Amino acid sequence: MFCRSFCFFSLCLFLPTERRASLAHLPDVRSSAATSLPGFENLTMGYNKYLRPYFGGEPVRIAMSLDIASISSISESDMDYTATIYLRQRWTDPRLVFHGNKSFTLDARLVELLWVPDTYIVESKRSFLHDVTVGNRLIRLFSNGTILYALRITTTVACNMDLSKYPMDTQTCRLQLESWGYDENDVMFTWLRGNDSVHGIEKLRLSQYTVERYYTLVSKSQQETGSYPRLILQFELRRNVLYFILETYVPSTLLVMLSWVSFWITLDSVPARTCIGVTTVLSMTTLMIGSRSSLSKTNCFIKAIDVYLGICFSFIFGALVEYAVAHYSSSQKCAAKTPQEGSANELTKEMEEVSITDILNSSIASYKRKISFTSIEISSDNVNCSDLTMKTHEKIKFVLRNKMHRIISYFTIQNPSNVDHYSKLLFPLLFMLVNVFYWAYYLYF
Repeated sequence: MFCRSFCFFSLCLFLPTERRASLAHLPDVRSSAATSLPGFENLTMGYNKYLRPYFGGEPVRIAMSLDIASISSISESDMDYTATIYLRQRWTDPRLVFHGNKSFTLDARLVELLWVPDTYIVESKRSFLHDVTVGNRLIRLFSNGTILYALRITTTVACNMDLSKYPMDTQTCRLQLESWGYDENDVMFTWLRGNDSVHGIEKLRLSQYTVERYYTLVSKSQQETGSYPRLILQFELRRNVLYFILETYVPSTLLVMLSWVSFWITLDSVPARTCIGVTTVLSMTTLMIGSRSSLSKTNCFIKAIDVYLGICFSFIFGALVEYAVAHYSSSQKCAAKTPQEGSANELTKEMEEVSITDILNSSIASYKRKISFTSIEISSDNVNCSDLTMKTHEKIKFVLRNKMHRIISYFTIQNPSNVDHYSKLLFPLLFMLVNVFYWAYYLYF
């Protein structure tokens, strides 16, 4: 009662004498209509909160400004962000004009007695008004009929993200304000001071992002029921890649370098080289699973970090395969040497056992074969030429067999120790070359 009486008395000080006299004849403030503002019966007489200002005439111009208090979370898996904002709306209602140059801050509960815009947040998943200790709303009335309506809102808004360059990506998110029921013939949305209508966003400190820039836009939403005014705040968020470099890129690179240590261990040290290869493969697999588990709902994307981990895994697995090839070639070469050495020893023994009589006998036998060959008379009628030539399929088999032997001999490793020698140079050089292309593509393209 005291507040109502005070508001009534304050308003009377700024009203003309005729309107004061009319107020003096009112029996009691509490007997006024329920749709009038307590203490402002003379000001709101005939006021209808269900009709917009300038009803049936020009559209109402609503100027807005924003304060971004915080952006508490940005979720890549859900593709949204949660922000707390202070939304301020200003419009002029000629039905609430009074004399003077002062303004009155009214109780927020009186907003139920006034016409207010039906502004909503586009693509909002969840939103609520703060109500501790009372509803965080503000109503301020100016003498020229301007109304300031401020709200404190926490909202979760969808933000479509392109994670193909994650974690070296830059995301563009929007906060869009639109009229729900009034089209552009009834209301017109504008920013109060352009880009200066938004405050606080440049001071935000986010865990993984840095606000690159932001700007405001004025647009329209074409719906089936009409064209509705829309205001857009668009801001770009650049991810801080240093955290991911220390957590993922450096460990994976060190694992690749650790796999190269096996090139300096001899081929005979099977347990040592096998242990290094298997350990690095398992460690790399664990690192890959850990990096993907944090973004479990975005596994449909082939991200930049997945490409790098795949490259590192390929090099680690290649080092393990290199040892398998080198060890197999070495064992095959040793197996081939053993029969050759045995046959050479047997040959030397046989040569030692050969006597002079054996040599003479072999000479006499060869001489007899020569004499018998010269005594043979060859008749052309008895010679079958088909027996002296090879058949076609035999020729093809012979040619293919020679080709296969040449190809196999070309890829056969003559000296298995050279495999490690070449790997010491090729693996690091190839890994450095791939890194140059990788970082150049994802940072500059």
